[in-house]
Amino acid sequence: MLAEKVGDIVSDAADAAPQGVRNPMDATRRVRAVLFDLDGTLYRQKPMRALMALELATLAFRRPLQAPVSWRVLSEFRKAQEQLRGEPCDRGADGQLEVAARRTGMSVERVEAIVSEWMMERPLKYLPRCRAEGLLPLLDFLSRHGIKVGVFSDYPPDLKLEALGIGGRFSVVLCATDPDVGIFKPHPRGFLVASARWQVDPSEVLVVGDRPDADAAGAAAAGMPCVIIGRHSSQSGTFVSLPSFERLRDVLDDDHSR
Repeated sequence: MLAEKVGDIVSDAADAAPQGVRNPMDATRRVRAVLFDLDGTLYRQKPMRALMALELATLAFRRPLQAPVSWRVLSEFRKAQEQLRGEPCDRGADGQLEVAARRTGMSVERVEAIVSEWMMERPLKYLPRCRAEGLLPLLDFLSRHGIKVGVFSDYPPDLKLEALGIGGRFSVVLCATDPDVGIFKPHPRGFLVASARWQVDPSEVLVVGDRPDADAAGAAAAGMPCVIIGRHSSQSGTFVSLPSFERLRDVLDDDHSR
């Protein structure tokens, strides 16, 4: 009898326990999944850019004719992405390469080779030292609480996730250029694809990123709460700002937030 009563008490407590973790934007709602941005969120972008700038500077000494070409291509490629963010079309990576090629007067194939080398391959070796502090404990916390986690990036994420030592930890991994997405943030399609794959209502998916104009705007368009990492704690109409992953973990944790 005593064992049965204890079992009933444990069962009742489990039923009463809130499902998911705290919603940083609405205390009356819960979060059942977290969708992370990659670049500038899962790793610190400032030291990464400094290391890559040093490599480009070294290239100027070794190959003085090639360095200015690479600099210009990378600059125009980044500008092309910002241009395409405002266009409601499905041009994806091909469109970005085409815009950069047109602006530099180079072939799409040459632009793609430079972008692949300098934005996809060379940064990999620096990623472990640039990984965001508190990321692994946050992922462990979410796993213990049964929270689904995913990544949605404007660029192919798989190699970067492996280099960061977190490959295989995400049940959804999306790129803006995937066939079922096909458009850059802040368009909501990629965010909604993630919630559909999880079979979770968008309002229960927390987006974690570093850019209000891309991550927070896209989350708002998809009906999702959002946290922007790397700023002083504050709340606007569409997102909450927090300084670190450590602080985010405390905010999500019912015990730490009381």
